[in-house]
Amino acid sequence: MNFLARTKFDPSPRVEQPQRLLVVDDEPRMRSSLGQLLAGEGREIRECGSGGDAIEALKSQAMDLVLLDIHLPDISGLDVMEWIANYTPSTRVIMVSADANIDSAIRAMRGGAVEFVRKPYQLEEMQLKVDNALHRIRLERINTLMTARLEFSERMHRFLVENSPDLIYTLDPNGCFMFINGRVESLLGFSRDELIGCKYTRIVYEEDVPIAHWVFNERRRDNRAMTNVEVRLKDKNSPIPPFKPRLIVAAASAIGVYDEENGNNDPLARRFLGTYGVARDISERKKAEETISFQALHDHLTHLPNRSLFKDRLEHSLSQAKRHGGLIAVLFIDLDRFKLVNDTYGHAEGDDLLKNVAQRLRNCVRAGDTLARQGGDEFTVLLPDLCGPDGASLIAEKILNMLKAPFKVRGQEFRITASIGIALHPQHGNSADVLLKNADIAMYEVKANGKNDFLCFTDRMNVYHQERISLENELRQAITCSELELYYQPQISIGRDRIIGMEALIRWQHPTHGLLYPDSFIDMAEESGLVCNITDWVLAEACGQMALWRDWGLDDLRMAVNVSPLEFERSDFVERIRNCLTRFCLPADCLELEITENLLLNDDSTIIEKMRQLHTLGVRISIDDFGTRYSSLNYLRRFPISSIKIDQSFIRELVEGVRVSPILHAILGIARGFGLHLVAEGVETPYQMQILGELGCDEMQGYLFSKPIPAAKVEEVLMSSFSNFRPQRQAGGNGITRISM
Repeated sequence: MNFLARTKFDPSPRVEQPQRLLVVDDEPRMRSSLGQLLAGEGREIRECGSGGDAIEALKSQAMDLVLLDIHLPDISGLDVMEWIANYTPSTRVIMVSADANIDSAIRAMRGGAVEFVRKPYQLEEMQLKVDNALHRIRLERINTLMTARLEFSERMHRFLVENSPDLIYTLDPNGCFMFINGRVESLLGFSRDELIGCKYTRIVYEEDVPIAHWVFNERRRDNRAMTNVEVRLKDKNSPIPPFKPRLIVAAASAIGVYDEENGNNDPLARRFLGTYGVARDISERKKAEETISFQALHDHLTHLPNRSLFKDRLEHSLSQAKRHGGLIAVLFIDLDRFKLVNDTYGHAEGDDLLKNVAQRLRNCVRAGDTLARQGGDEFTVLLPDLCGPDGASLIAEKILNMLKAPFKVRGQEFRITASIGIALHPQHGNSADVLLKNADIAMYEVKANGKNDFLCFTDRMNVYHQERISLENELRQAITCSELELYYQPQISIGRDRIIGMEALIRWQHPTHGLLYPDSFIDMAEESGLVCNITDWVLAEACGQMALWRDWGLDDLRMAVNVSPLEFERSDFVERIRNCLTRFCLPADCLELEITENLLLNDDSTIIEKMRQLHTLGVRISIDDFGTRYSSLNYLRRFPISSIKIDQSFIRELVEGVRVSPILHAILGIARGFGLHLVAEGVETPYQMQILGELGCDEMQGYLFSKPIPAAKVEEVLMSSFSNFRPQRQAGGNGITRISM
């Protein structure tokens, strides 16, 4: 049971309640006259004619004063007074008697009577004695109440102090503890006996003693007194050095205590007794604040500074450099092929890889440098106070070398590289935004030149960057402004002497730069998210053209369309293909989608499922540029592939007098073994056509037959010479007469 439950004191005021008098006399006229004499405001008077009735009245109601006659008809008034002394000791008695014997008065006074009045008495005398007795009773009651209230207040204060969650203490003028509550034992591990008489510095962390001096020696007691001063306090049970001590962060408040008893109203003349203070444990709040502050300025995954903190430190370094001179470098780091990890193994493995990369990057920078995570797989490094530009290059080389060692990703080795752009102050910018932008531009230049390297920013890069942004905006307009155009290159069957298909190749008729080939804008379209719009346009244009040709009776042609690997990441890709075929009433087997080998490296079940859905639909799937990248028999087995195209780099090696490459033999064998159609692209000479035919490759395309041409010219060819596409030798010579377009 706690203190408040145990206490029975009711602090409500009880002084103003009526005063009760009991007149006990066997003579009715005497009782009546006394009752009338003593009646007044704030008094209640009862009368009794015998001792027994008096006792019963006292049992039923407490009385303040009893006027008691000694001689009563049943028992003596002295016996009644004895009962009062035993059972209602707070009741006061004035004894009234006609007995002249002094012994009666002595017994009455010894029994506790406050007055003894002899009959007959003067009315004024009786009234005065009663008034005096009631006044004394009132004073006693007030004193009892004040004493009880004071005792209750002291007990309450003691309870609150001892059970307070705060550290409460008083210090003498020398800063030594005179009192400290029990909270010190649970909070700091010190017993009170250990600290009484000791200086406050016993519990204050050494580094905070200068701050603690002012609050623990506070003399002021007005609103200038120190409040909520943060001080670190020592835990007695902290580990010994060199281990980090356990500290309690407390908010301390204090006021001065002065002697008030000398009656001097001059505060300067009062004697200083010491300091009264309270210290509240705010360790958990400080931890929470530090956690919130850390999370606001740091990356939650790697615990590196985030973009905001990096920019703040960069701006501070720039201010220092502008005042005192000095060279600053900003490195922008982007991991190469990181998306492959996320797509192949999942984001959890990708997060682990990022944490491991961050740890290696930490080991590459100096103590005063700042390594931050910008987001995704991008990191930035601030290198202040460099001696020269070579310092940034040395750090970049160190980073690339550090990344050469393989990482473990789901138990397998994985090697990751990085593209790093460098911008220097003041050469490449005077603001944080400009330096970051230029370092980013330099990083993208590395990406474009093959990755896994570093470059320092140059003005030429900025020009290229601006042109690229402008070109991207123009590409968005080109889709809606009919600037895109499809060219078609025939695919020839040598054995059947005819055109068997067309490959649709996109061109951009730029109003300023002229005719642009896909190499100059498709990568940009993929990065900017425009590739899906371009794919939809190409599919609609190619399928519409195929529908027109089929209306002319050319039912056995197929149309090959190149598709970006990003399309297979979209959930609506298969449905878009189906809708396009339905729109133009085309059979699915007349459409062939050409993909690159790197898509097949992503052994994602969703990609495989999309390819199977297309295969079930009847759409043909061809691997473009086969043999130049990651050719694997495994993905030919797992993926529903219809045909493969031999890359033109192998075709160029077919020169008279040079042995045919074993790789070409292998590709032809693979195609036959898997039952795949085989198309050789880039055929430019009759010798190449002859050798390919001898090796068993029947389908070809290339400049020997036709370059890519607009749809209008293809229609002329299809209508005029559809069945005569074998190159003819000129009379009397060895030249080849190409199809005239």
